[in-house]
Amino acid sequence: MRFVNAKINIGLQIVARRPDGYHNLQTLFYPVGLYAGTAENPEAFCDMLEVTPSETHRQVTLRIEGRRVDCPIEKNLVWRAARLFQERTGFDAGVDILLYKRLPDGAGMGGGSADAAFTLLEMEALRERLSGIATPMPELQAMALSLGADCPFFLLNRPAYACGVGERLEPADLDLHGMWLVAVKPSLHVSTREAFAGVAPRPAGIDLRDVCSLPPGEWRGIVTNDFEQSLFPHHPQLASIKERLYAAGAEYASMTGSGSALYGIFRCEAEAAAACSEFSGDPTLEASYLLKL
Repeated sequence: MRFVNAKINIGLQIVARRPDGYHNLQTLFYPVGLYAGTAENPEAFCDMLEVTPSETHRQVTLRIEGRRVDCPIEKNLVWRAARLFQERTGFDAGVDILLYKRLPDGAGMGGGSADAAFTLLEMEALRERLSGIATPMPELQAMALSLGADCPFFLLNRPAYACGVGERLEPADLDLHGMWLVAVKPSLHVSTREAFAGVAPRPAGIDLRDVCSLPPGEWRGIVTNDFEQSLFPHHPQLASIKERLYAAGAEYASMTGSGSALYGIFRCEAEAAAACSEFSGDPTLEASYLLKL
């Protein structure tokens, strides 16, 4: 059984539209939920993934429990990742996969991408255990990229600077250990199409690698998510949540990815817990989470 964590984007700059219709961006990825479910952070947040070999078939079966996933099994990223691994490596053992969903959907926190990447890692571990053959990391990264632009990050799963469509990664010297995160997921859904429709690509104002040496309290007004400029006027609730996070004492607050979740970084657990409690019971919200960084 593997616990599947999420990520946040610290800054997200859309710098150019590509000939293939995608966009080049610059961002910092930071893993969140690594401590969820432990005594120090008992929040039930992460997905749970189990991949077991089958003695009766050579197919990929997938059972999903927990949060409802509204898509056919054959389109689910976990199923697609397992089948892709079989096709690319020739590993023909049947597998039974159990996915227990807790991570929010449509949040910009990479829940589906994380599930897919961790499935590749579990399939690789199973293949190596059964056959002794290891898959080179560049091959796993290529598989991950074909499933989603932020899937390769979860193979690394440590702070990283990303550019290109998000697939070109380099480790970032960013350490938020000891701080706490409040993530707020409103009920509204923001499609990727809507998010990109209002974005005007422009050269990056700063190199996000340079902010790694700055404390989060100095990021406000410097580290920005370009999607906020296009989405906040159409969805005032998003701007309101961000301001509420700052009013509650966040050192830094932002939307993550293309939304719709927002987060605030707090200095200590007590401040973060108090802020999180202010969002509980709000009927316009899907959930709020208190996470140790």
